[in-house]
Amino acid sequence: PAAAATPAGHQVLSPMVGSFYRAPSPDAKPFVEIGQSVNAGDTLCIVEAMKMMNQIEADKAGTVVAILAEDGDAVEFDQPLVIIE
Repeated sequence: PAAAATPAGHQVLSPMVGSFYRAPSPDAKPFVEIGQSVNAGDTLCIVEAMKMMNQIEADKAGTVVAILAEDGDAVEFDQPLVIIE
């Protein structure tokens, strides 16, 4: 089967296996939205692994063009999470 097309741009990859979250808590606003400008070091999302909340940061400045996981999704090591252009 063909893999789903990933939008062009810089991929921010998951550094670990865990659960993906767009916000710091269920009732909080997401860290980023599509179309938002980010700087290197800005928090994009969280990957929870072994009850530890690991903030995933942008490694370059740009605009968020895609968020590739949904809240609560299980993500794999090196899985693209966010696309920055």
